Amino acid sequence: MDAFHPVDLGDPARRVGRTLEYNERIGSTNDRARELLGAGEDGIVVVADLQTAGRGRRGRSWHSPPGLNLMLSAGLRLGLPAGAAWQLGASTALAVREACMPYADLQVKWPNDLVTRDGAKVAGLLLETAMADERVVEAIIGVGINVNWGRADMPAEIGARATSLRDLTGAEVDRTALLRRLLESLDAEVLALERGESPLARLRAASWLDGRPVRVTAAESDVEGVVAGIGDDGALVVETERGPQVVSYGEVVAVALPA
Repeated sequence: MDAFHPVDLGDPARRVGRTLEYNERIGSTNDRARELLGAGEDGIVVVADLQTAGRGRRGRSWHSPPGLNLMLSAGLRLGLPAGAAWQLGASTALAVREACMPYADLQVKWPNDLVTRDGAKVAGLLLETAMADERVVEAIIGVGINVNWGRADMPAEIGARATSLRDLTGAEVDRTALLRRLLESLDAEVLALERGESPLARLRAASWLDGRPVRVTAAESDVEGVVAGIGDDGALVVETERGPQVVSYGEVVAVALPA
């Protein structure tokens, strides 16, 4: 296990990560970030070596052994228009992609997972927002990255669809260096959002699903077809037998990979 000193990376001049709180063990970094945000700690980042109640999208639990991966949550007060809420997830995914670039050229699997070119998951996000007056006023940005957790050591159900930066590089990755890069890239992305700059073009360039046959669990029914791209509002566009279908909220549950 690498030496890990995340609290040294706080910077009061930064929008994201002005201060950092490190926990060897915690229930949920998202819950702790929300608690601190409620106490006035705007821009704080909570980092943990072990989460006992970590969770992913759609209420799933997030499993990670202690001391191997990078798990953090940032608490922010914002003023984004409600219609631009999807941009926060896209920008966070792009920040994670940039942070991981020295180790792997990852792509974004809609809505905001980070995967290898063969579709193995390396990182996932959990964003929780609060709205008021048609604006996003608060956000908890949760990030989990498989850093030094070897695929061979993962439970079979996880290892079948995931990998880690260590497996991709063949060497252990310095988690402190990775965290530093992530804080810098996430800070830049949030500042760009607050200036009104959309991440759409870069999201489209990094999209992994384009041209792939998929099945998507949407709000009311499954959608099957070939991904035609990402719409102007961040939705997934799927070309089906009945024509183009737009999926604003959902999950890609099956992808046909090349033989």
